[in-house]
Amino acid sequence: MDDATDPVSSLEQALHAARARVLADLMAGDVAEADVVSLVEESLAQRRWWVEQWPEGAAFVSGLVAQDVQDALLERKGRWPLCPVCATGDPHALDVEPELGPDPHWVCHESGVDVAPVGSLAKALDGNSPK
Repeated sequence: MDDATDPVSSLEQALHAARARVLADLMAGDVAEADVVSLVEESLAQRRWWVEQWPEGAAFVSGLVAQDVQDALLERKGRWPLCPVCATGDPHALDVEPELGPDPHWVCHESGVDVAPVGSLAKALDGNSPK
């Protein structure tokens, strides 16, 4: 089946996976409120167009949506997600790496620790990350 006849195209699969991963991380941090979920949906709408223009970028959507939501939350509510690794110093947010690439991870630039893949932040917040 091609994407035109497939009920769940590869584009849709990438978008649904990105939504699920980012929502899982938002829920892990107890910030998955209605207005925040709306930010995810806004990002997905914009990224849908982007992936339609560049189908090879589908593998990058999860990281991009995570970054979009992170940027929008910074303006509205503050830093997210806060680093669970660093016990000292000022609270700081994790960053998504690679900025544009497959297999995005939350990374602490202060300590250099790869904290968790996007979508798996709950494990890191539950104390299963390296400290």
